[in-house]
Amino acid sequence: MSTPYIPLTLSSGVRASAARTPDKVALTENERCLSYAQLIDRIDRVANMVSTGLGLEPGDHVALMAPNCIEFIEIVCGLGDAGLATAMVNPRLTAKEAAYICNDSQAKVLFVHASLEELVRSAQLETVQHIIVIGKDYDEKLAAARTGPCGVAVAETDIFAIPYTAGTTGQPKGVLLPHRSRVLTFFSMAVEYGCYSIDDRSLAIAPLYHGGGFAFAMAPVFFGGSCDILTKFEPEQVLERLMNLGITNTFMVPTHFNAIFALGDATLAKYSAPALKTIISNAAPLPQATKARIVNYFGEGILNETYGSTEGGIVCNLRPADQLRKEQCVGFPFACTEVKLLDGTGKEVPDGSVGELYSRSPFLFSGYWGKPEATAEAYRGEWLSVGDMARRDEEGYLYLVDRKKDLIISGGVNVYPREIEEVLHSHPAIIEAAVIGVPDDYWGEAVKAFVVCRRGVTASAEELLTYCQQSLAGFKLPKSFEFVDALPRNAAGKVLKRDLRQDAG
Repeated sequence: MSTPYIPLTLSSGVRASAARTPDKVALTENERCLSYAQLIDRIDRVANMVSTGLGLEPGDHVALMAPNCIEFIEIVCGLGDAGLATAMVNPRLTAKEAAYICNDSQAKVLFVHASLEELVRSAQLETVQHIIVIGKDYDEKLAAARTGPCGVAVAETDIFAIPYTAGTTGQPKGVLLPHRSRVLTFFSMAVEYGCYSIDDRSLAIAPLYHGGGFAFAMAPVFFGGSCDILTKFEPEQVLERLMNLGITNTFMVPTHFNAIFALGDATLAKYSAPALKTIISNAAPLPQATKARIVNYFGEGILNETYGSTEGGIVCNLRPADQLRKEQCVGFPFACTEVKLLDGTGKEVPDGSVGELYSRSPFLFSGYWGKPEATAEAYRGEWLSVGDMARRDEEGYLYLVDRKKDLIISGGVNVYPREIEEVLHSHPAIIEAAVIGVPDDYWGEAVKAFVVCRRGVTASAEELLTYCQQSLAGFKLPKSFEFVDALPRNAAGKVLKRDLRQDAG
């Protein structure tokens, strides 16, 4: 007789929490809230709505386009329980861009927030058979749906979500995420960050359609804590909630911190010392100068800088004690994760040398949707790379040097933009900086810096060049500077260097 096997699925932890504390609040959004019992009931109704009401079969794909809201969590979990995968669409996309993701993922149903209904109805949706508007339409269908589990047998290796890559270097690709990889990620997050117990409360700031934003909002609910969902990022509102709502942990990207510190000293002083256990930063490198401000304002012992990708999950983390000791560092490999750095021939590089970062863990994705060649290119056997370059020091700490595709070769010498960006970020007049290579007849590529000055402060190209000369070798110095009001970024906070290259000609 075989023993029962209970698969790890996205909703399995939520169900256990609902059985333990059914009346406890799981999710809040402004004045709205759902208890665990209510959340499971709505998850079940979503699953029954699509499997019985719409006739979708396990393995089908559905798209979801919405800003942060309570419905986002219940829809993804409910679709997962019905054996369906959710293609997550950035709500800031144009109709053409949204149509690309819906069509590429072959979504048969599109759930769309009421604020975006007009946009999606103007899109050329080729595979979508039903559009369900989150609002009155969705509520009526949910109320009419059958209660109780839908009865679909879901394996933990089944795909529950298809977030799309940011498209910073090309056309977005659908990332196939199985239940198992994300659930195991939740457990490792709980071990590493120590802030996902039943007594903890999270503030979800980052976009839920993004792999990291969803994971950091879902983990507290999976373990029986609670999560407060912000529908829109407003820096002073974030500080107010961190201080007054008993929030113990939050996840932010560097642009969030920049906006908070731009509020000014008087405003920051009103909200000092929120009782946080943990702050996690991810999605883009956190400049060392910003780290120092975070530690100074929020306190020591709470900041984690995490490196990872939608494809690889969380790969490594720099823990609070090392934030100011290990500059420009992303720490040690995460639990259950192995990392190696390889040269172009596939050989491991020695400590101190730069190599392409490969990882192996239970958190890896199941490939790119409909792109087997791109999937094969990302792997060396069981080891995954998303094209990041790194080095390891003598203590085993990892340092992210740059994206492989962002490497500049000037005069035959490798130049890593992040090193130059760190120097520029440390200048008192600069709040943001991005460095790219531009075609040059003499050098092959010349270093160009785009900089954003702090409000009310100016700097000149000559001043910045002199500043860089104090820290950088001559071949690394920018040949030109361009002052801009803001850097182009996607909603996850990553700089769109592709756009900068296009603008630079």
